[in-house]
Amino acid sequence: MNARHLLTAAGVALAAVLLAGQVRHLLADPTVWPPDDFVEYWAAARLTLDGDNPYDPAELLPLQRAAGRDTDEAVMMWNPPWALAVVLPLGLLGAREAQLLWLVVNLAAAGFCGDRLWLRFGGGGERRWIGWAVALGFLPTLFALQSGQIGPLLLLGAVLFLECERRGWPALAGAATVLLAVKPHLAYLVWTAILCDAVARRRVAMLVGGAAAGVVATLVPLAFDPQLLHQYADAMANRPPAQWVSPTLGTVLRMAFGKERFGLQFVPVAAGLAWFAWHWRRAGRTWDWADQLPLLLLVSFVTAPYGAWPFDMVLLLPAVVRVVVGNLASASWCSEGKPTDRNPWVLVSLAAVNLACLLMNLSQSGSFAFLWVSPAVLALYVLGTRRRGVTAPCHSSAAAVPA
Repeated sequence: MNARHLLTAAGVALAAVLLAGQVRHLLADPTVWPPDDFVEYWAAARLTLDGDNPYDPAELLPLQRAAGRDTDEAVMMWNPPWALAVVLPLGLLGAREAQLLWLVVNLAAAGFCGDRLWLRFGGGGERRWIGWAVALGFLPTLFALQSGQIGPLLLLGAVLFLECERRGWPALAGAATVLLAVKPHLAYLVWTAILCDAVARRRVAMLVGGAAAGVVATLVPLAFDPQLLHQYADAMANRPPAQWVSPTLGTVLRMAFGKERFGLQFVPVAAGLAWFAWHWRRAGRTWDWADQLPLLLLVSFVTAPYGAWPFDMVLLLPAVVRVVVGNLASASWCSEGKPTDRNPWVLVSLAAVNLACLLMNLSQSGSFAFLWVSPAVLALYVLGTRRRGVTAPCHSSAAAVPA
């Protein structure tokens, strides 16, 4: 072992010792990085494992306050029952240990997604660190990690879907979307496209894989709490998302025409479906999932009926990475077999959007102020691809992307 290897090993050992000390300090002092939205998942998982109602605020609140969340109202987990299969292992641990594990899992998921997206969209293997940097430097990713939200795992579902589809595993690709289904309304056009693709190309295996994964994910928490489906239906009926003021276009319509008109939240969804019908007619015959998924996630997010919180914007990352790859590794992108030109203003604009997110967060402007962010990213995505004639990654074959 030469001197460089010795220094590297010593550095890693020192980092491990320092990290262990910090972890011990975090475990001992709950006032350091107190739990935020994470407690909704941990408390719901703990109640489910005990056979109790994970959608009952009266049962959630004592657990959440004991875990260190200073709140007079329970933080509700509004995700559907199959989402509990994802968070159920958290209930096996104490709140603090589970919080640190949750951070590690989501951090790893975000980094992995940045890496795979960079390679999938044609970024060179020698610069794959840029994919990690983009993923972890994207402010919505940091929002999700800080609050303990589940967004990085939704993103992981989208990336695993692309990976499995590329490798010719349609059933597993469908199964991967069970993670996206944790917040299905944020990716509703993805489900629409999967259905259309299955009908047009007779790719039923993708539908079967998704349905099977959904059934299994629902049966797992049902084994602990047989009344789970009824409890979820009751919670949604008595405390529906009509009370939420989420940063969506539908909320703007309600503010303009009457907050009691909850149906207005779904007007943008109708517009999104109309756009998809037009888009499918144009692109359906040459449909490529790597080319289409970023746009589907963007339009789904912009026209989502509710939710679409700043920490959910981590789902915009595939579009962001694709634009970054197209401008930093433009030789990897093709238009009629020729390299395309770079458009540095798109990258500058994306950086400005990211900086604006940081400033709004520091000024505590509130979630609704982020309403403009996803439309801005959509506009930059269209500008960054159409102006340069980008249609699909050059390296779209399975052999071109490292495993």
